[in-house]
Amino acid sequence: MSRKGKMLEHVINSIYLEEKMTLKIYQPESFSPLYKYHICIMQDGNDYYQMGRVATFSDKLHDDAEIENTIFVGIHYKDRYDRLKKYHPLGEQYEAYSKFLMNEVVPFLDDILPSYHMGGTRALMGDSLAGTLALTMAIKYPNTFGKVIIQSPLVDEIVLEAVRNASNIEALDIYHTIGISETSVDTTNGPNVDFLTPNRQLKELLEQKGLTYHYKEILDGEHTWKYWQKDMVNALKAIFGE
Repeated sequence: MSRKGKMLEHVINSIYLEEKMTLKIYQPESFSPLYKYHICIMQDGNDYYQMGRVATFSDKLHDDAEIENTIFVGIHYKDRYDRLKKYHPLGEQYEAYSKFLMNEVVPFLDDILPSYHMGGTRALMGDSLAGTLALTMAIKYPNTFGKVIIQSPLVDEIVLEAVRNASNIEALDIYHTIGISETSVDTTNGPNVDFLTPNRQLKELLEQKGLTYHYKEILDGEHTWKYWQKDMVNALKAIFGE
């Protein structure tokens, strides 16, 4: 089935990362510069388009008027080691990548797309380690990224401490899922990582922050795109729903 919307590619020659970064931008079929749009920035961008089927779901949800006008932006990684360096708070390129998002991606999108230029209409979405980046960026810059979708984020003590210390994040709107079976996951940093327990700790902390929070434990859910894709429509409707 062909997509109804339009996929565009733009390259940013990042001064912070010292490399060329490609943005894959998906506009809905009804796109018009006369309208205003929400913006959803996805790390693991190719994965979200291919395995998450975001463009297909965008077509359907826009056709059925179940989400507000939304443009999706995917940014991908070179390999799993590059991903670790850029997405994890202790990664050697995490700060540079954060500056790339804040100082290069956001102004670029605001310049070329008819968006609201407001944090409450700008979202970050990510799975696993990309979810870690989405969450940590949003709690650090809540006025820039007001909406977050995190699917099975990698949560460690660094992330939990960042959430404990976060302030002025009451306006955030977060959609958070974790699978019941995510108790022994193989990661780039090592095997047999328990994702479920720290995600439940994260839930307890976020519930104390007074923000808009949607939490779901997926029955039999494992750390794979099979389960993230199945919940994609729910996630998009929760954050961008009419």
